[in-house]
Amino acid sequence: MVWYEDDVRQLEAKIKLVHPASDRVVFYGSSSIRLWSTLAQDFPQIDTLNLGFGGSTLAACAWFFDRLVVPANPKSIVFYAGDNDLGDGRHPEEVYLFFCALADKMRRELPDVPLFFLTIKLSPARWGIGDRIRLTNRLIADEVAKNPAFRTIDMTSPLLGNDGRPRREFFEGDGLHLNQAGYQVWKGILQESQIFNNLFTY
Repeated sequence: MVWYEDDVRQLEAKIKLVHPASDRVVFYGSSSIRLWSTLAQDFPQIDTLNLGFGGSTLAACAWFFDRLVVPANPKSIVFYAGDNDLGDGRHPEEVYLFFCALADKMRRELPDVPLFFLTIKLSPARWGIGDRIRLTNRLIADEVAKNPAFRTIDMTSPLLGNDGRPRREFFEGDGLHLNQAGYQVWKGILQESQIFNNLFTY
């Protein structure tokens, strides 16, 4: 995991600089989180901390959990990762096991802290592995359902057109990353989600 070390150290420094808070919501995961540059403006009602790091896999997120998430002392965690693992050729069952490793760390280090798993998006660039993305989402959602403090939020379907394919107007030119319109869709999903609205009731 040495190729993530510089990014992780920058995030560790960021964590040390933020003010202490008992109601912080940590957004953790891959570049889909890191590039959400309007996160604080989109959710001014909550104290957000963006701990996304570019190119990260779900495996890397599990590996660095103790260094990044635990010191941030989150009240809740919004988590997105997995499509980079699949893009690198990992099988859905492997990505599921990486999530299980992260969930085990949650139970050990942050018991009872809610975790909101944002389902892996279908993108134009990775349409060819769509079946593997869907299977991974199902496997992880089944695991999430076993923990009363965990929830799954469908961030995949709202980005699709009537033909079931990802709508290009929500993605950057690379066909992989969300553009501002795509993030506005995600913002709306979270704002309308009863789960998200209950963040402060746990």
